[in-house]
Amino acid sequence: MLDFTDLPRFDTVRPEDVKPAIESLLADGRALIERLTADSTPATWADFAGALSDGLEPFGRAWGIVGHLHSVNDIPAWREAYNEMLPDVSRFYAELGQNLKLFEKYKALRASAEYATLSVEQKKVVDNEVRDFRLSGAELPEDQKPRFQAIMEELSQLSAKFSENVLDATNAFAEVVTDEALLAGLPDDAKEAARTAAEKAGVAGWRFSLQAPSYGPVMQYADNRELRARMYRAYATRAAEFTDGSSKPEWDNTPVMQRMLELRQEDARMLGFNNFAEVSLAPKMADTPAQVLAFLRELAAKAKPFAEKDIAELRTFAQDELGLADFQPWDAAYVSEKLLQQRYAFSEQEVKQYFTEPKVLGGLFKVIESLFNVKVKPDTAPVWHEDVRFYRLETSTGGLVGQFYLDLYARETKRGGAWMDEARSRRRTAGGIQKPIAYLNCNFARPVGDKPSTFTHDEVTTLFHETGHGLHHLLTRGEELGVSGIHGVEWDAVELPSQFMENYCWEWEVVQEMTAHVDTGAPLPRELFDKMLAAKNFQSGMMAVRQIEFSLFDMLLHSEFDPAGSQSVMDLLNEVRQEVAVLMPPAWHRFPNSFSHIFGGGYGAGYFSYKWAEVLSADAYAAFEEAGDPFDATVGKRFLDEILSVGGSRPAIESFKAFRGREPSVDALLRHSGMIAA
Repeated sequence: MLDFTDLPRFDTVRPEDVKPAIESLLADGRALIERLTADSTPATWADFAGALSDGLEPFGRAWGIVGHLHSVNDIPAWREAYNEMLPDVSRFYAELGQNLKLFEKYKALRASAEYATLSVEQKKVVDNEVRDFRLSGAELPEDQKPRFQAIMEELSQLSAKFSENVLDATNAFAEVVTDEALLAGLPDDAKEAARTAAEKAGVAGWRFSLQAPSYGPVMQYADNRELRARMYRAYATRAAEFTDGSSKPEWDNTPVMQRMLELRQEDARMLGFNNFAEVSLAPKMADTPAQVLAFLRELAAKAKPFAEKDIAELRTFAQDELGLADFQPWDAAYVSEKLLQQRYAFSEQEVKQYFTEPKVLGGLFKVIESLFNVKVKPDTAPVWHEDVRFYRLETSTGGLVGQFYLDLYARETKRGGAWMDEARSRRRTAGGIQKPIAYLNCNFARPVGDKPSTFTHDEVTTLFHETGHGLHHLLTRGEELGVSGIHGVEWDAVELPSQFMENYCWEWEVVQEMTAHVDTGAPLPRELFDKMLAAKNFQSGMMAVRQIEFSLFDMLLHSEFDPAGSQSVMDLLNEVRQEVAVLMPPAWHRFPNSFSHIFGGGYGAGYFSYKWAEVLSADAYAAFEEAGDPFDATVGKRFLDEILSVGGSRPAIESFKAFRGREPSVDALLRHSGMIAA
């Protein structure tokens, strides 16, 4: 773990290495800080700010490896190693953020004559540090700092516990079916995967889990309504107080959420803010919770009529065509699929047979290469699992730009969802430019038998999304760690490149080249693609209000909710649903208990970022539409130069305006989503 000469040593790193390595790096970090805060150390970039960034970089990389393995290989030994050191790491960062001597040095540097001579990146690093010190409690009275530090430590532990509870509850549930007749409607590949899972577990029949590749097809295709209802309840009550499905009392996230909300509120008030949402927004594009709430409600007002039309169509179709008079939430995906097939004469399962893994990756890489004038080449590196692949990103002349790991498949030891993370960031060092390295993680179904894995179009879109994050990290030209790649980019702008990349999944010239039928090798027929295009905005109103519901709930939870009051978290969510939702879940649904984004993933009072970034990304892609070519070289270079390469070196709104020549507009998003009334 202490070898920083090149790539992480996943072939040799062990859980027992974590404690000695991290303790050694923490000691080095504290010694460095003591030296840099001494009166004899000048408050200059070279002697202080640059030296601090460079000196702490190895610690960030090492702890990043531990956090990564906790996410992708969550076996007991790695979980224990991560959790054993988490309090010490949290304490170190809390101490760092409250160190008045460091704060004074940064303020002195900003007030010095040298500040005017610093690069744009260096100035932004200094400015961000001064802001973040204030948010980290550096200006608190000395007698309050221990309490603030304790809050930070406990929040880190609770966040990890929340995610572990969700993972444990997800893995604990299994639905075993022994009568194949009960699996009517399920695609063959879903049944084959379930049979393989049963064999692996040593049981007869077909075994279904709550992991996405298993759960999704059941909800979408299984004719057996009771099976869908059981799976739905188990999924909806993960990490909740119930013991009849997927959870145990020790996995109940209700007290974890309650405690986190109490601590976040205490944290905010200690810092002089009214609520945690104000703390969260301080480094973001949005200014106030009221501004965010107004944006979400304006979007809800435009989307809800379309959502109401969507749900009415579903209910009518369920009753008239499927004989379901009492339409329930566990029928929604199933009925939607049937209506989609009837209206557009195709199914997602039919489309899935064309998106074979080798072709999808080839198509993705060609998009990257065409847009940004780079090359993607397979490479070798130590990995944490045999499924993981490794690639180089090169310039057109063969120079190294960056590298990335690709971990595509779901595993029981891997947390759910899809995400990009960094293994190393681009920066200037004494030896030259350190090249960036990224992790791209998904949870797709692995290949069954001798056939390649096949992806739904939604999964292809997810892969493009995470690659967009990866490109933001890899294509930066930043030379200072604090603003290189996604560092320093406002949270509500960080999704712009990822959502931008999703648009290419809807371009015919891209799709035809990244499809080959799993049995025949034939590309996706144009007729089928046209049906997909026609169906693109199928139920877009319902999907929009669902995201708005999550965003409103998150913002209200962190701005107006009182953890000490009589209202519960579920009461608040139900209020939000009354305002914006069109499909009401049952009373026992416990969505917040597995809302990992805001309780385990850094999106607290920030979930709205997805909708705001959709506005930015749709408007950005409209520049290519206006040019008449999704690969227009001039627009592509401008996107690279003004958005991706600058990272966090300037405010995101300035980067957007430099690319687009104006303020962002919501019109492109509404048009792309089919929500501009005719």
